[in-house]
Amino acid sequence: MSSNDVIYIDGAGLVMGRLASEIVKMLLQGKKVYVVNAEKILISGDRRAIIEEWKKKLEINSLINPKHNPIHYRRPDRIFRRVVRGMLPYRKPKGRNAFKNLMVFHGVPQELNAVKFDKPEDAIAKGFPTDYIMLGELARELGWSGDVN
Repeated sequence: MSSNDVIYIDGAGLVMGRLASEIVKMLLQGKKVYVVNAEKILISGDRRAIIEEWKKKLEINSLINPKHNPIHYRRPDRIFRRVVRGMLPYRKPKGRNAFKNLMVFHGVPQELNAVKFDKPEDAIAKGFPTDYIMLGELARELGWSGDVN
């Protein structure tokens, strides 16, 4: 894999949906994508409405067997990976292979300190801070303790 096939993105200040769609395009082209600062990715919309919507999703479960419940992630990196997965054709081999090339991190890992990060122009937020909530804030509202484990 050449250096052009690996892309490093700093998620701080980027809108989640727009960033996810840009990443999906890159993944389907066969590139490997690393995203850092997942807890600083922004979700656009009213803060209370977003939190209520995500908390309502947590209540979805199976009445018959708890094993059949959907998985509700609470960590920002896991939430973002799931958003990207929702945009990929995950049930087909090309989508599954593309999803394996996505790595998402809290903060910046030590091995990526010397790397220059990109910020896709289409995903940069406009109108900050009134119309957005950070993914880390949402994760804390959903029950994430804030530690990496």
